[in-house]
Amino acid sequence: MTKRFFLVLFLQIAFYLSSYAQTVNELQTNARAFMRQGNYENAVIVLTRCAEKEPTNTSVGKDLALSYYYIQNIAKALETIKPVLESNDADDQCFLIAGNIYKQLEQPKESEKVFKKGIKKFEESGPLYNELGEIQILTGNKDAIKNWEKGIQKDPSYSKNYYNAARFYFFNKDNIWSILYGETFVNMEPNSTKSVEIKKIIIENYKQLFSENNFANASKTTNSFATKVIATLKKQASITGFGINAETLYMIRTRFILDWFSEKDSPAFKLFEYQQQLLKAGMFEAYNQWLFGITENINSYQNWVKTNAVENNTFLSFQKDRIFKVPTGQYYH
Repeated sequence: MTKRFFLVLFLQIAFYLSSYAQTVNELQTNARAFMRQGNYENAVIVLTRCAEKEPTNTSVGKDLALSYYYIQNIAKALETIKPVLESNDADDQCFLIAGNIYKQLEQPKESEKVFKKGIKKFEESGPLYNELGEIQILTGNKDAIKNWEKGIQKDPSYSKNYYNAARFYFFNKDNIWSILYGETFVNMEPNSTKSVEIKKIIIENYKQLFSENNFANASKTTNSFATKVIATLKKQASITGFGINAETLYMIRTRFILDWFSEKDSPAFKLFEYQQQLLKAGMFEAYNQWLFGITENINSYQNWVKTNAVENNTFLSFQKDRIFKVPTGQYYH
């Protein structure tokens, strides 16, 4: 019994000395492996060792604060992240973590203050604009949309600003921008649960636009881009005599793309370029069924898939292998 006790004690001491001899980088690598597994309790243990060795290491502090956040030790998370924010090495993720900690503590003003401070340092950070908008909308501050718009302008390939802007414009009866931002979002996150919600919003926007003949109020922004989009869509209104569904939207949107690109002065817009690419490749109908069919009428969609299995699989395979990114310089709102 005594020999066994000393053997266990020896092994524990050896393990402790071995882990102590590890570099901070090695320990942090181990901690991040725990984080990827969702094992934040063990991540905290290892990162605490890192912080003991290098208390001013910003990267360690950020990971430790995030791990505390996920195990709901919010007070410790806040205590850990505060000094990190004062470091010159603090990145935009540090401000995101801090802002969400204050959000969890139900301190929206402090959360907003942190996000704004982060934006001053990282003007191109889409996630910071998105989080600032989200905390503002919770407090009834309609400046939220200004930050989502700024996020789209500054970081056009970050998806969440499109999601929030599409919802905001839908609830504020700005159909055109809800459609454009919504469809951009679902192409960026084609498999997310949020895309299911946004697909419903897109088709509802089309119904409001055509059934109420609401083209005069389709956009609260009267710039040349929005005006051209509305005018080109309005030309297709005669098709809606058959109602608004996946099939009629396919026809409306096909004619829209043909008309848009027939005019040389049409501004470059990634979403329309993608639609044109699909149209030329014979995948535009499958794309529209994916976008509208499953939402508008599940039985009709399933029948279409059975009848057009090759076209459907070709599109889904194509979609799976690509990432939808919006280039800078295509902001028109």
